[in-house]
Amino acid sequence: MVGMSSTWRRRALLAGLATLSLVARAGGVVSGADKGPALEGYDPVAYFTDQKPVAGDTRFETQWRGATWRFASAEHRDLFANEPERYAPQYGGYCAYAMSNGGFSPGDAKRWRIVDDKLYLNTNLIAQSLWESNIPKRVREADGHWPTKKQELEAKP
Repeated sequence: MVGMSSTWRRRALLAGLATLSLVARAGGVVSGADKGPALEGYDPVAYFTDQKPVAGDTRFETQWRGATWRFASAEHRDLFANEPERYAPQYGGYCAYAMSNGGFSPGDAKRWRIVDDKLYLNTNLIAQSLWESNIPKRVREADGHWPTKKQELEAKP
């Protein structure tokens, strides 16, 4: 990208990210659940209580939406079990930026942000930066795409 203007560099990055989001389809409503625990094994409640990703423990697990969720404590597991929609990442843990563009890309549990008491993941620093450049717009767009995208995931065998 040497010699390219910043506008063209950004467009090239967006094009690459858009391509990734169209081909990176995971197997289920919860991103990565077909490969291991949801959120790469991180405790979803800890994002809210500790304001950081905290590794879950296999002693404190529960099942929800076809995925295994791990927690740092029995207390966190019970909080999640009582209100999973409150603590689970939006869009099944898929990248919020990709979803705002109508695509799929796996979310990274270390690329997160809580906005209006909801957990959002992005696939990498570039996606996170683009998403954070206009969060209200990106959330509206992703919220609009999610019902259809969720149906697509639910329909997969």
